[in-house]
Amino acid sequence: MVLMNNLKAKRFNKNQITQEELAKKVDVTRQTIQAIESGKFNPSTKLALVLALFFECQVEEIFYLKMEGK
Repeated sequence: MVLMNNLKAKRFNKNQITQEELAKKVDVTRQTIQAIESGKFNPSTKLALVLALFFECQVEEIFYLKMEGK
């Protein structure tokens, strides 16, 4: 299974905030946000929860599992 995310869509729907703005709000680097969005980095549980709190949603609305090859 692969961890997928809707982080870019969430940013767009939250006043189209930039990766830099989101990074500052959740206390990480812009590169971390970019890496999560591109699927190159899986966030810690804490960061996933902080992101969900920021977007006022459930973690599952941002992150979800996908079967490989599908």
